Amino acid sequence: MPLILGMSILLACQFAGELLVRAFDLPIPGPVIGMVILLVGLLVRGKVPSSLRTTGEGLLRYLTLLFVPAGVGLMLHGRLIADDWMAIGVTLVLSTALTLAVTAWVMQRLAKRFGERQ
Repeated sequence: MPLILGMSILLACQFAGELLVRAFDLPIPGPVIGMVILLVGLLVRGKVPSSLRTTGEGLLRYLTLLFVPAGVGLMLHGRLIADDWMAIGVTLVLSTALTLAVTAWVMQRLAKRFGERQ
């Protein structure tokens, strides 16, 4: 029963995200909005329900299986990727650098904020 409840919570958040995206014509995927809804709900509650924790741990155990379709796509569309290797490479390098820079900036801000409190 806890797995059913946990999965229901996850699917309800995703469904709510999809409804919001379609209702307001947002350029963000519904599951992303659903994750934000789930995060807000967990912050309001203050803890993760045991049923949701059990479901999440079960899904994470098999997370590597989700990379199989991506790997098959790489093999299937190898020619297209080879044709646009420069654009793909530049995009990967720039997005990685931007992600690292933003993460470092956020970590510095958080370290200052929590360092001042102690």
